[in-house]
Amino acid sequence: MFGTYKPEDVTILLKDISGLVKPQPTEERERLIQSGKHYSEMLPEEYEPSPEYLKCYYDALERYSGITADAVAIVSEKIFSDKGEKVVLVSLARAGTSIGVLIKHFIEKKYRCKIKHYTISIIRGRGIDKNAVNYILERHSPDAIQFVDGWTGKGAIKNQLVEALKDFPTVEANLAVLSDPAHVADKFGTREDFLTASSCLNSTVSGLLSRTFLRGDIIGEKDFHGAAFYSHLKEKDLTYQFINCIEGKFDFSKTFASDEKIFDGAGALEEVYKIAEEFKIRDINLIKPGTGEATRVLLRRVPFKILVHSLNDQNHLGHLYQLAKEKKVELVEYPLKNYKACGLIRSLGDA
Repeated sequence: MFGTYKPEDVTILLKDISGLVKPQPTEERERLIQSGKHYSEMLPEEYEPSPEYLKCYYDALERYSGITADAVAIVSEKIFSDKGEKVVLVSLARAGTSIGVLIKHFIEKKYRCKIKHYTISIIRGRGIDKNAVNYILERHSPDAIQFVDGWTGKGAIKNQLVEALKDFPTVEANLAVLSDPAHVADKFGTREDFLTASSCLNSTVSGLLSRTFLRGDIIGEKDFHGAAFYSHLKEKDLTYQFINCIEGKFDFSKTFASDEKIFDGAGALEEVYKIAEEFKIRDINLIKPGTGEATRVLLRRVPFKILVHSLNDQNHLGHLYQLAKEKKVELVEYPLKNYKACGLIRSLGDA
């Protein structure tokens, strides 16, 4: 175990690559990614949040902790109804890990049982960590596995999960998330695009772990995918501050109506293609829809615009306004239907 998650909360099936890979500046990584180097072969420099941005994070956490707790409750109930006490949570590192901890805590407290939780790597364009999946299958029944992530954007990770599990025919590509505006998750807390505050920060709400890493000179054939532990940020670690804040809003007496809302207008992916056409973006991988994805674009990519459903929605998007101001990125009001925000990354070939 490495990182700051408690071992009783999650088993981390990742190789510790701390000190083996030098993080690279955002602009350099963007240039290399768009030149064909895969993002998983590099580590980004961590964004050091300003006091103003941290204030936005705390405001967002307080504002949305109740909504987040309810989404955890709803998706936990769906998982337990389907899998029962045998369930094995497999969260997708890194955004899914803290959500998996919250789901584990909710199920264990409400149903007075103990369940297992692992976190493993899945990488767009490279697939799932097969060594980690095999490790889990050696210990658990395949029908007990429930994959967990934080939210959906375009649905790329769900598609990657379906493709990757063709090599594991006994394992169902069943994905649970808190927020599913892309309409692709099998289980969800809501289909509304709401802000999960953990998307506002990087490693400091993720056990001080980096994004997952896969490069042949460091990750051997029998190794798990890698991640670095940013131990120098220990004094800034907010992982359990986030988890405890959400958990403090759990209400085990509540009952919830199922959110099956169908959005008006274009479907989620059709909306992405419409944005691509309007802004002349040839590669839809450069379009990152959803509040969480737009936030992460500002934290670790080089966007040229952030589309928002309103320029006056401080309650939902205040942190985005602050981050865009700091990064000098243009905010554009746009009639989004399925999302509240969308990040657009400039193609360096078009720059």
